[in-house]
Amino acid sequence: MRPGSVQDEENVMDTHTQPPPAEDHAALLDNLARLADASLPLWDVEDGATTRLINLSENATYLVEMTSGRRTVLRIHREDYHTRNAIACELAWMKALREEGGVETPPAIPGRDGNLIQRGQVPGLPRPRYMVMFEFVEGVEPDESQDLTKPFERLGAVSARLHLHAMGWKRPDNFERLIWDFDHTIGATPNWGDWREAPNMDREAQAILQRQEDVIRRRLAAYGKAPDRYNLIHADIRLANLLIDGDETRVIDFDDSGFGWFMYDVATALSFIEDNPQVPNLIDAWLRGYRTVRDLPKADVDEIPTFVMLRRMCLLAWIGSHSETDLAQEQAPHFTRVSCELAEDYLSRFA
Repeated sequence: MRPGSVQDEENVMDTHTQPPPAEDHAALLDNLARLADASLPLWDVEDGATTRLINLSENATYLVEMTSGRRTVLRIHREDYHTRNAIACELAWMKALREEGGVETPPAIPGRDGNLIQRGQVPGLPRPRYMVMFEFVEGVEPDESQDLTKPFERLGAVSARLHLHAMGWKRPDNFERLIWDFDHTIGATPNWGDWREAPNMDREAQAILQRQEDVIRRRLAAYGKAPDRYNLIHADIRLANLLIDGDETRVIDFDDSGFGWFMYDVATALSFIEDNPQVPNLIDAWLRGYRTVRDLPKADVDEIPTFVMLRRMCLLAWIGSHSETDLAQEQAPHFTRVSCELAEDYLSRFA
């Protein structure tokens, strides 16, 4: 679905309740795998290197393994999500963070032609895809069943360094990234589509969530977009994009980075686990870490529940528009129901 489009109410109830046909998804995976293998010679990669899919979300991400033991990560971009310039802007911010902001980010590896962004196509894919190869970063993805207090405290400090750098960084000319304000998350022109198209979205659920949307709109309008609240953010610091290596918490995948509220970042760290009993403690841990680097006024802290529910509604849209992914299919059976339970709690406190 194109951002900003809305279907009529009768059709909403039956939209995206089933994943795409298995043969279509299998064909896409096969074509992407062939593209990954065929594209390796674009970089200085050893003969005999192999690729293995490690994530399929907005993009397809492959681990590249070489006989010498060297490993890299190849990202094949989704169609129509970013322009070449937008990808270049992402890589520029990652480089600046690594060199100036005290944030460890994976370096992009130039191709044999010297360009960080490559393009390739194989039969079966309708159009060429943009690709970027990154150096492999050591670390283990956190598990929500574990005690995440320490990782979240370290993540808070990393987030503060990101935000401080964003406020002081002189961005390149023609800087282009996504926007994550109200309109571009759950409003008139949403990046991921309409939350009403989430699986199992009946009229009762839609009514509850519509009330919540109205409250979120009013609160964010009052909160405003002052530059110390709204600027360049990572926009997807969820568990899958964190790597824990000893005492280090590293942030990867800046593909969704763009302009939004700083407190939206802590909400994205809680993606898909908003109902976990650890959440209040995790927010406290994130705040402790954040405040070791940058002060945070009470007004910002008080609005965190609003950003958590803004993100949750944004994820409803993502699940509806990305039903081909394993993560969306895993979340689909219960995500709308739990979102309504969370919305009722939010409305009882903030409506």
